Amino acid sequence: MKLKLASAILVAVIVFGAGTVSAKQPLLPEIEPNEEGVFVQPWFLETFLDLREDIEEAKGQNKQLVILWEQRGCPYCREMHQVNLRMPEVVDYIKANFNVIQLNLWGDREVTDLDGEVTTEKKLARKYRVQFTPTLQFFPKGLAAGHKKPGHDTEVWRLLGYWKPFHFLNSFVYVRDKGYESEPNFQRWLQRRAEDLRAQGKEVDLW
Repeated sequence: MKLKLASAILVAVIVFGAGTVSAKQPLLPEIEPNEEGVFVQPWFLETFLDLREDIEEAKGQNKQLVILWEQRGCPYCREMHQVNLRMPEVVDYIKANFNVIQLNLWGDREVTDLDGEVTTEKKLARKYRVQFTPTLQFFPKGLAAGHKKPGHDTEVWRLLGYWKPFHFLNSFVYVRDKGYESEPNFQRWLQRRAEDLRAQGKEVDLW
């Protein structure tokens, strides 16, 4: 599938109700960056970084794999962790439907790509054309038999940069519900979702 890459847009969003983001719930504890200067959530998946195994493990749990690229000193990564990933409804939805693996844009850990190539995090970032952080790569639920494509030709969608909570949460809904199949333009899909929520009597402020 040809990727439709989402551009990073800074928008303020607060919505209420099922499947939306509430500003009233208590926030999860704030985390501090590790020795490498990267924020690591306790629920991120720790693996041997064989992405073929990771995507199949997610499938066995009825989930999808997400790679989250970050780097030391990234202000937008910090914002994502201090705002979006402190909201229980956001975190609960992600954990219920996705396995998230965090990779360092400049890291030296060994990673096995979906095509079998063994490389490092920073070389894989160049291979995947990941140029800034945060970047989230969403993968399909499992691989077809004999799969030999690299990750950047396998992912179903990519989220670039920092997005406010409603957009961020609904990017995961978009992938889980395969919204990209009927509407490759995420912004148009999101606008229709907002209209549906308003029709249900829920408050949605996209800006």
